Amino acid sequence: MAEDGRAPADAQRRQWQDAYDDHPGMYGLDPSAPAVYAARLFRSSDAEEILELGAGQGRDALYFAREGFTVRALDFSSSALEQLRDSARAQGIGARVTTTVHDVREPLPLPDHAVDAVFAHMLLCMALRTGEIGALLAEVRRVLRPGGVLVYTVRHTGDAHHGAGRAHGDGIWEHGGFAVHFFSRALVDALAEGWRLDEVRDFEEGALPRRLWRVTQTRPRGKNRSVFPRPETG
Repeated sequence: MAEDGRAPADAQRRQWQDAYDDHPGMYGLDPSAPAVYAARLFRSSDAEEILELGAGQGRDALYFAREGFTVRALDFSSSALEQLRDSARAQGIGARVTTTVHDVREPLPLPDHAVDAVFAHMLLCMALRTGEIGALLAEVRRVLRPGGVLVYTVRHTGDAHHGAGRAHGDGIWEHGGFAVHFFSRALVDALAEGWRLDEVRDFEEGALPRRLWRVTQTRPRGKNRSVFPRPETG
């Protein structure tokens, strides 16, 4: 299990694209438990516009739209987003859902303070390096309105697949063709610098079961400061 020194993010794009093509509706129609929690929380904070990162085929984005929110759904799979749009039209909520093909390693395609809340179910624990995750959180803070809420979930180091399969370094392990960045609590705390960390809740999902944290944090109503600045490119 030697480290190869590279995060397999580009290879994972094809892996997920093939999975979505081969298995339409692979996660079913029901929303995830974190999305149900997030919808209640977002409603209590008077949120109207939600950004979902890694929306996939859209079971959670569609749920948010049915609950009355306006949703901007981002994913790097064009196939998944096409399925999401088809489902939104079929459910009569197409006007509430906007989709954009986007790689979260790049700056988010939104202006400052554009959304009221952000949701990301297992997107941050994909094949992303720590610096890339930190830069993404800085972008999330930028596009959130002051006082806006972020809810994200990640598999953590207590998961049965942590340390199993092919090692890519920086906490990333590939098992069954899919790479996961397993979060430590120290990483969660570091990513919350400059935010108000409201809750870290342990939960399980799936048949393994997968062990995850559901993290809730709020963008302060002050200066938009980042401890993980996005690297300059020239």
